[in-house]
Amino acid sequence: MTTPQKITLTVNGTTHEAQVEPRTTLADLLRGELALTGTHVGCEHGVCGACTVLLEGRAVRSCLTLAVQVDGANLTTVEGLEQDGELHPIQQAFVEEHGLQCGFCTPGFLMTVHELLRESPDPSEDEIRDALGGQLCRCTGYQSILRSVRLAATKLRNAHVAGTPQHS
Repeated sequence: MTTPQKITLTVNGTTHEAQVEPRTTLADLLRGELALTGTHVGCEHGVCGACTVLLEGRAVRSCLTLAVQVDGANLTTVEGLEQDGELHPIQQAFVEEHGLQCGFCTPGFLMTVHELLRESPDPSEDEIRDALGGQLCRCTGYQSILRSVRLAATKLRNAHVAGTPQHS
């Protein structure tokens, strides 16, 4: 028998406390306890990337991360990208370039692209493909996803040059 543990974490700027079993995954905590269902669970083996979230700014698979491991951490889920009802430039680029497909894998792609473009604002084709290598799209819409990433990079660079506020 295991004893639930109390954890505190900040998700999308909101602090939460939860009692979790030691084997509860972060994906289950986000979806079941915190009602943040934008994080999808696909393979539950870390292969498909649908469950990707940002943990201290780094993309991680929430299906492979235990909730107790994020005690005290800051997380961003896909729900945290939009600000004041306005889509994040990455989300807008996916809309404009039809990178959404059925939408199941989209949250994982968006969070992975967020990390990529923060670290490499003008990524090469190889960098984009390498970053997305762990994300699976069952609709096989990779060409539109690649166009979406290129457009997102342009949008974020232009926003930075123009000095307009951009989502972090």
